Amino acid sequence: MSRQIAIAAALSIALSAIGAGQDQVTVWDRVYTIEQADRGEKLYAATCAQCHGDGMAGIEAAPALTGLTFYDKWEGETVQALFDRMRTMPPDKPGSLTRPQTADVLAHMLRVGGYPAGDTALEPTAGALARVRLRMYRP
Repeated sequence: MSRQIAIAAALSIALSAIGAGQDQVTVWDRVYTIEQADRGEKLYAATCAQCHGDGMAGIEAAPALTGLTFYDKWEGETVQALFDRMRTMPPDKPGSLTRPQTADVLAHMLRVGGYPAGDTALEPTAGALARVRLRMYRP
């Protein structure tokens, strides 16, 4: 009887995992708007470019925010993880951008990374951000 219970429990866990994955999307699923990326571009220029560079390639100790080096670190991570890291910036004023402003900068990063824009803005809520995965290549 305990073997049947163990099999049933394992099957239940597996089915839950499959169901949970249905809500997952990637950065290829048009998760930001052009207007949001435009706002983010201005914020990036004012608050991020001095360290990360105009083209997001990184300068000295500040890492690249696009390209192979970026994806070596962030591939497969949730947008929430990246968003949380961004909220610790800039080093001299961590958290100085609001959550919506941080989402705007993130939308600009996605546009620079070549991801398509859509009709719905990237929501700055933890639940919405955790559903989106960073993927360098279209799945």
